[in-house]
Amino acid sequence: MSGLVEALIYIIQTLGSLYLLIVLLRFILQLVRADFYNPLSQFTVKATQPLLKPLRRFIPSIAGLDTASLVLAVLVQLLLMVVTLSLMGFNPISVIPQLLVWSLIGVTSLFFKVFFFALIVSVILSWVAPGSHNPGAQLVNQLCEPLLAPFRKLLPNLGGLDLSPIFAFIALNLVDRFVIGNLAAMTGMPAMLSPFL
Repeated sequence: MSGLVEALIYIIQTLGSLYLLIVLLRFILQLVRADFYNPLSQFTVKATQPLLKPLRRFIPSIAGLDTASLVLAVLVQLLLMVVTLSLMGFNPISVIPQLLVWSLIGVTSLFFKVFFFALIVSVILSWVAPGSHNPGAQLVNQLCEPLLAPFRKLLPNLGGLDLSPIFAFIALNLVDRFVIGNLAAMTGMPAMLSPFL
């Protein structure tokens, strides 16, 4: 594979993964009931609306979940994998069912990574800017709260020390390593097809 093809694959995967992240964020923000009027929420809505609007005609919401954005995330991941394999000289049509499974694994992996990195940002913000009214900080806290709430109920109150992020990190890492990682290995998913593994 030539250096030009590798550079092209890198550019396509980077830009495609960025859009995939925005689409998945739209699903997650609705899932955690984040503030719709937050400027960052508005950005995700405007960035994903052109592709989601036609999909919503065929894919209804199920149980209050934005299934159209979840389907769009899987389709974007699938398209990225098809383009990557095509540029590498493989025929992706012959492995479409396998690519669909790999797309689901890739999107699931990214789903958990979003929460993992949101937790890291939340912990750092709690040290440097506690109680910040910045739209980004508020959105991160809204993302993390549903994940931390069950751990806060189980853990005793330690005054000003909140240990729930530690247990949330452990839970996310367990799922990532032993569920998603094993699923990717069992299906023979190449790591280069999804940068989130």
